[in-house]
Amino acid sequence: METILGVIMLLLVLAAMSLFAFKAPYGKKSLGALSGAACATFLGEAFLRYAVGEVFNIEYIANIGETMGGLGGLAVGALVPLSFGISPVFSVIMGVTLVNFNLLPAFIASYVLSFIIVQIEKKVPEGIDLIVVVLIAPTAGYFIADMIEPVVTGILNVIGQTILVAVEGNQYIMGAILGAIITIVGMTPLSSMVLTALIGLTGVPMGIGAMGCYGCSILNAVFFQKMKFGSNSTALSVAIEPLTQVDIISSNPIPIYTTNAVAGAINGIITTYFALQIPVTGMATPWAGLLVILGSNPMQRALIAVAIITIVSLLVGFIGSYIFKDFKKITVDDIRGTGKAETAN
Repeated sequence: METILGVIMLLLVLAAMSLFAFKAPYGKKSLGALSGAACATFLGEAFLRYAVGEVFNIEYIANIGETMGGLGGLAVGALVPLSFGISPVFSVIMGVTLVNFNLLPAFIASYVLSFIIVQIEKKVPEGIDLIVVVLIAPTAGYFIADMIEPVVTGILNVIGQTILVAVEGNQYIMGAILGAIITIVGMTPLSSMVLTALIGLTGVPMGIGAMGCYGCSILNAVFFQKMKFGSNSTALSVAIEPLTQVDIISSNPIPIYTTNAVAGAINGIITTYFALQIPVTGMATPWAGLLVILGSNPMQRALIAVAIITIVSLLVGFIGSYIFKDFKKITVDDIRGTGKAETAN
């Protein structure tokens, strides 16, 4: 029952994000801001804290990465109002207000408050508008984020229970379920790193999460390029960190999530077969997770598994792009420019 409930919850989250991208005012622009915030914070944390700091035991660099990863609320709180065309000063006020919150609660709060700030800018005289924003935005923004954060934590707990139940079952079924779920969560603002840290995942299950995210990055590099979601730099960006393209991912849910779920399940089974382990939690991230896998397991066995997962991910990416070649898509130009949805060539 926990597995069914967790899968349903994950599907609802994915549906809500896609609906937001298509229907909400400023939805695509706001998701673009969310991508930028994730890139500015999570990417720095992944490389500096995990890939460099912890792997090479450089505490100074690890601390810098940890600080960056903890500023997601500030980053998204400032970037979302900017995407509305709100002044930089008011945007920074919103960002500073949300500094202590995680990415998703801060995103929701800043999105809601941006509509109010826009009206203040329009209707309140210059100079006085600053006072009004200072009096209203921080209190209201903090209140909204504070109310939303337990909901986000509750969703993560429900999805996390699915993973914990899977761990207790058949090891290969566990590998498939974990590989698919963690891969998909890694492409949403819920964050696979946060999820795996929340439930304390270690050992082979954590290895499955890390290799699932690695395979997802390899797959998406090919898939984005073949589907022409954007330029080559878009494909490179999603390969480095999927959340940098969360607006594109949410706008094309069926081809992207389906293809990644299939690859994630297969890669989870492969990781289980090779018994790749990670002794610490929170490593469901593509490149930092890969480095820890190589450093925590017999090198020859790990390299063989990585090579197989790389080949499988590339093949699934090519096959997925062929299957969905005529699927109506939303591109970078549609979201960040002025184009319209087109059909893949």
